[in-house]
Amino acid sequence: MNFDIQEASWRDLGGVRRVEQECFGDDAWPLLDILAVLTLPGVVRLKATVGNDIAGFVGGEIKGSEHIGWITTIGVMNAFRRRGIAAALLAASETRLATHKIRLCVRQSNLEALFLYWKFGYHQVDVWKRYYRGGEDALVMEKEIV
Repeated sequence: MNFDIQEASWRDLGGVRRVEQECFGDDAWPLLDILAVLTLPGVVRLKATVGNDIAGFVGGEIKGSEHIGWITTIGVMNAFRRRGIAAALLAASETRLATHKIRLCVRQSNLEALFLYWKFGYHQVDVWKRYYRGGEDALVMEKEIV
């Protein structure tokens, strides 16, 4: 299956919202947050497309005086998983963030995502207790870019 990684825009609002809802359920970003990530300056926003369908999305930005990159959301629709899309989105966002350190948060029970992050060189640096709805902890993962 072929897919393309492209810059996302406000025109992709519906597709990105579907990705958020399918991937994150109750933890999906509200509509206004999705619109913000698709329009605010300085935000990395990439979509993976298969034909005319948005198969996945990643958003990220540089935060803080230390200029740490944060992957704020990344998800792939169930029908398009296990085809390298998440890995391609992660790699492309790391390149575009162009910083020395990148962090992200993940549910501690999301083993599939954790394996991907470990494969990409991320390691756990913190735990945010009861971060997600339902009280599950978030693992804060970090990667040093050399």
